Amino acid sequence: MRCGVKMNRHACPAIVAALFANPLFAGQPSADESAVWSLEDTYWRYVQTNDLEHYRTLWHSDFLGWPLTNPEPVHKEHITDWIAVHTSIGETLKSYDLQRLAAQATGNYVTVTYRIRLTWVGKDGADKPSTIRVIHTWLRDPGRKWQIISGMAAPPNAQGH
Repeated sequence: MRCGVKMNRHACPAIVAALFANPLFAGQPSADESAVWSLEDTYWRYVQTNDLEHYRTLWHSDFLGWPLTNPEPVHKEHITDWIAVHTSIGETLKSYDLQRLAAQATGNYVTVTYRIRLTWVGKDGADKPSTIRVIHTWLRDPGRKWQIISGMAAPPNAQGH
């Protein structure tokens, strides 16, 4: 930007700063989005340690969603079924890499979308890598606690995305 001779010497730097400030902060998550991303990390730590008791606390009592392994949508009482599919055959979650894609806060809701690369290890010691796409909507209750109210998981597309 070219500041003209007639422009006030304080106005030019202020305009330039305003033009550059917006792009710098556009990608910064809100406090609510940051809180929910932290809870998503907690979610996967609970899966990795098979801590189903604490895992269930992340889910709202009115949850409705569609986990990858279920043929139909489920409510909270079936939210650990997908983990049992793995543990029942002796698999444990060895590692995970959560790739944050998008988040949107709206009032008492935050929706996050991400891709997660998982490595399950079988009782034979063989690694079983996989990738899934996830969307979760979190609801903040009157006590300011965030819980998952809705969600869905899907396999990646043909390009692995």
